[in-house]
Amino acid sequence: KIEKAKPIKCGTFGATSLQQRYLATGDFAGNLNIWNLEAPEIPVYSVKGHKEIINSIDGVGGLGIGEGAPEIVTGSRDGTVKVWDPRQKDTPVANMEPVQGESKRDCWTVAFGNAYNQEERVVCAGYDNGDIKLFDLKTMSLRWETNIKNGVCSVEFDRKDVNMNKLVATSLEGKFHVFDMRTQHPTKGFASVSEKAQKSTIWQVRHLPQNRDIFMTSGGAGSLHLWKYEYPAQRSRKDSEGAEMGVAGSVSLLQNVTLSTQPISSLDWSPDKKGLCVCGAFDQTVRVLIVTKLNKI
Repeated sequence: KIEKAKPIKCGTFGATSLQQRYLATGDFAGNLNIWNLEAPEIPVYSVKGHKEIINSIDGVGGLGIGEGAPEIVTGSRDGTVKVWDPRQKDTPVANMEPVQGESKRDCWTVAFGNAYNQEERVVCAGYDNGDIKLFDLKTMSLRWETNIKNGVCSVEFDRKDVNMNKLVATSLEGKFHVFDMRTQHPTKGFASVSEKAQKSTIWQVRHLPQNRDIFMTSGGAGSLHLWKYEYPAQRSRKDSEGAEMGVAGSVSLLQNVTLSTQPISSLDWSPDKKGLCVCGAFDQTVRVLIVTKLNKI
C-alpha cells in the first residue's frame, strides 16, 4: 500500500517486463510517473506530461505483449494524446494535439494496437464529444477518424500484438461499437456494428485474452455483460468502383449479471487463468469473478 501526494487517476504495467513490474501512473496534476514497486519512494521516471488531469493510460512492448519499444500513451483533459518512451527523458516521442483553431476535446480513453512487429504501431483515442481517432505511429499521421455521437468511455483492440483485427468502443449512453479493422475503405473507413447494451454508461470493455472474439462490458447500472462477436461469411467485398470495403459481423449476448447498485468502473481478465476476472465499482468494493464454460464457446 503506497500513498502519494497527488491523486492517481490511471495506471498500467503494459510497458514493462514481468521481471521489472514497473507501474506507470497518470495523476490529477498531469504527471506521468513510473514506479518500481520494490522501492516506491521515488519514481524511476517522472515527467509533467500534461497541463491537466491524465484520464487514461496504456502500455505496450512489455509483458511479452506487442513488439517494438516499451512505450506508454497518455490521454488528458487538455486535449492532447502523447506517447512516451521511458528511455527518453522529458519529451514525448509523439504528440497528437488539436490543430490551430480546432477546439480541444477532453480525451477520455487511449489504447495501443497493431504492434505485431518492430515498426508498426497505432494509438486509438476516444473523446468526450464522440470522436474516435486512430494515429499511426509509423507514419506519424492521423490514419482515420469517426464520431459515435456520444462520449467515448473506453476503447480496446481485441489484441495489441496482431495485425489490427477488431476495435470496440463504448459510450456514455449505453451503446458499444465494434469496428472491423482489417479493411479500410478510402472514404467509408472501417465497417462497424453497434449494440445497445443498456440504458446507462458502458464504462469499460475488456477482451478475453484467450479468445479475442469474446469481450466483457461493465456498466453504470452495476452490471457486467459478456458478448461474442460472430464474423460474417466474407469480411470484405468490393464496392462499385472496385475498392475493398469491410463487412461488419454481428454481436450476441452470452451472459449478464448485476453485481452492484453502483457503476462498475474498471475490469480486467487474468492472462493466465481463463475466465478469472476482477472488477472495481463505485461502492468501493473489489469483486473477483470466475466465468465458466468459456471453452465451449
